Amino acid sequence: MQPGFDMPEPAVPGDSPLAARMRPRNLDEFVGQDAAIGRGSMLRGAVDRGQLPSVILWGPPGCGKTTLARLLAKHLTAEFVGLSAVASGVAELRKVVAEAAVRRQMGRRTVVFIDEIHRFNKAQQDVILPYVEDGTITLIGATTENPSFEVVAPLLSRARVVRLTALTPDDLDRVIDAALSDHERGVGAHGLTIAENARKLLTEGTNGDARAALSALEIAAESAHAAGAREIDAEAVQQALQDRRPYYDKAADYHYDTVSAFIKSMRGSDPDAALYWLARMIESGEDPLFIVRRMVILASEDVGLADPQALTVAVACQQAVHFIGMPEGFYAMAECCLYLALAPKSNSAGTSYGRAREDAAATSHLPVPLHLRNAATGMMRQFGYGKGYRYAHDEPGHFARGAAYLPEGLERRKYYLPGDTGAEPGLGRRLENLRASGDAGPSITEDRDPNED
Repeated sequence: MQPGFDMPEPAVPGDSPLAARMRPRNLDEFVGQDAAIGRGSMLRGAVDRGQLPSVILWGPPGCGKTTLARLLAKHLTAEFVGLSAVASGVAELRKVVAEAAVRRQMGRRTVVFIDEIHRFNKAQQDVILPYVEDGTITLIGATTENPSFEVVAPLLSRARVVRLTALTPDDLDRVIDAALSDHERGVGAHGLTIAENARKLLTEGTNGDARAALSALEIAAESAHAAGAREIDAEAVQQALQDRRPYYDKAADYHYDTVSAFIKSMRGSDPDAALYWLARMIESGEDPLFIVRRMVILASEDVGLADPQALTVAVACQQAVHFIGMPEGFYAMAECCLYLALAPKSNSAGTSYGRAREDAAATSHLPVPLHLRNAATGMMRQFGYGKGYRYAHDEPGHFARGAAYLPEGLERRKYYLPGDTGAEPGLGRRLENLRASGDAGPSITEDRDPNED
């Protein structure tokens, strides 16, 4: 799109890609997104009344954001001005606004469509803010990113966020059927049908992306027609989809949503789901070291002392992946994923630390007890540093019964509360025995040289 110029609906040349030729011509031809633009929706009701609020269309590639923006402007007979945030700057924005102001004086509305609006910086978004607010332009922004993070708050407060979703297989069926039957814009002139297994492959292999589905259909249809076939088979579709990776942006919501599903599956002890999300990330080109870092975190956060070996397994996985690289690294990652998913779970490490952190923040003024301080110099010994420290290995059972290690006033605090799964009940029993043997209260003796830590 060339920024800064009125963009009436262009005539699509006959040699354009099928996805461009089959672009819906009105809202009734628009497939899917019933919640966003279907009868009874807020947006459809507004445009049917001749109104259109500024909106941010948020959704994955191929769900119809650009098409919908054009159709909304057309429905209102408004001027449509298209900008790409990748190519446009402040000068283009100011020119567009100035032209819109002239049209407004003539009683004409202007819809400004900004594709990939998340790529505009704050200054660029601020330029259009007052003109959205006073109605000089109606803004339609399109983004694959979460607007909460990518669109400045003042602009976001003046626009409605409309969530678009990937098209369903049924939606894609309608898109495919329309292209196969349309003799003027589609591939209907070839007189082709499509086998059911080929159709399923097409609808499931394009991740709800209508543009990708039509592009693959066009390649498969041309291949079948050239071969003199009357039906598009699965092999032709497979060839058209060859090496297509699922949509996955390592810097966007899909990245965080997918790793969130991965972590929750392992935490929930579902090895099948965990492997699935692991495969989704690996096959989409995610950084393997990012994945294993998350597994190392989970090993301590969610498995913890229920299976202390989990952290060892996770760190070994990180080292193995770093050492051997990909693609063979998936073996270690899959092994670690399964181990963590099947391991008993405990979050006692995190909750125990949280309790200790609260007291540490509230009592940071309390001094370290003298007997716990290291007497590194003679002067420090004179001041009592290390005096009375009891060396645990000199005590029966390597435990200094009644010794105090917390600041004064916190001696009886208990931060670690053992879990009840895996190895942790055994640790809990040992802790109970230690605490019971120390119930006589803290004591300090001079059995040990205060110079030693």
